[in-house]
Amino acid sequence: MAREVGRAEGCTVLHVDMDAFFASVEVRRRPELAGTPVIVGGAGNRGVVTSATYEARRYGVHAAMPTARALRLCPTATVLSGDMALYAEVSRAVMALFRSVTPLVEPLSMDEAFLDVAGAGRRLGDAAEIGEFLRARVFDEQGITCSVGVAGTKFVAKLASTHAKPDGLLVVRPPEVMGFLHPLPVGALWGVGPKTEETLLRLGLRTVGDLAHVPARTLQRALGAAAGTHLHELAWGRDPRRVVPDEPERSTGAEETFATDVDDPRVVHRELLRLAERTAGRLRSTGWLARTVSIKVRFADFTTITRSRTLGAPTDVGQELYDTARALYDALGLDRTRIRLVGVRVERLVPAGSAPRQLELGAREHGRREAELAADRAARRFGAGAVRPATLLGSSGGSGRPAR
Repeated sequence: MAREVGRAEGCTVLHVDMDAFFASVEVRRRPELAGTPVIVGGAGNRGVVTSATYEARRYGVHAAMPTARALRLCPTATVLSGDMALYAEVSRAVMALFRSVTPLVEPLSMDEAFLDVAGAGRRLGDAAEIGEFLRARVFDEQGITCSVGVAGTKFVAKLASTHAKPDGLLVVRPPEVMGFLHPLPVGALWGVGPKTEETLLRLGLRTVGDLAHVPARTLQRALGAAAGTHLHELAWGRDPRRVVPDEPERSTGAEETFATDVDDPRVVHRELLRLAERTAGRLRSTGWLARTVSIKVRFADFTTITRSRTLGAPTDVGQELYDTARALYDALGLDRTRIRLVGVRVERLVPAGSAPRQLELGAREHGRREAELAADRAARRFGAGAVRPATLLGSSGGSGRPAR
């Protein structure tokens, strides 16, 4: 009996690209603009478009276009100046989500990244299933959409995500690469700018397939040795580059998006305790202590705030993280405000062996930290959640997401 070929057989690389990122975040903040043309960019004669919704793109508006020209093409568009701090915050959350799936994340910009998910298959399924999982999580947690390309190489995965836009996923398995690549215009190849494209068109090479069937030496004579070889390899789908992760920021944490918005502070406190315990466990397992604790609170309208506090001494004790996180939350003075997400994060990490522990006068010789270390040992032996704070007993155990 022949083995059934999986949807993503031979594919381990994802390219995830947010759809109209800046503009989508602005629409999330101003829902009344949904379905209308929105432009993010500078106003005035020198203003330039940095992002535009797909409703505006239908009129020919695109990034790097002068705003004045964009408004001539689409007079009904709403022009917003943008909020880079907000976009950076959303970007950090998205990248943290990616790193909770795989450590092999290579950001290309604020709104796109490559992921190598070869090591995540047993836990989350094949690359296509992981791509769908990420699309759902980005929409659920950030209220914006993204498109995903799934392939065996970075080059093909990036082309696939472009073809999947907006809000889609496209899988190109290795046997399908030639059929996908060769009909594309030569301008689709990485490294083909306007001048190179003009040269190729003069040679009668209009599609990637045309270029693929020209001898490499001919391309090298026309474009130079390096460029000719590079384009010839890409035209046959050969791209040996691996996903190279950047160095993640020295912090860790977890967050939880509630299934439904909550307004009960007791529920929020319980979730903060769970997230603090999980974050402390990650600190202990990796040998770090944290100097700063921060919380994130996202409201039902997607408005997000963060608060942080630096501790008197670095710690990896869950109860200390929780006490600080709860104090930060209670200081907000929220009165039954509907909350969509809460998070606990620790920063300014120091190696556990390099920081002296501060002993309190009259403290027990074996205190809270020793109890949590014992719980760690029980978890390794009997599974996660074998020992937990009494407040969390009988709880379903939330799905707080680790974020490194």
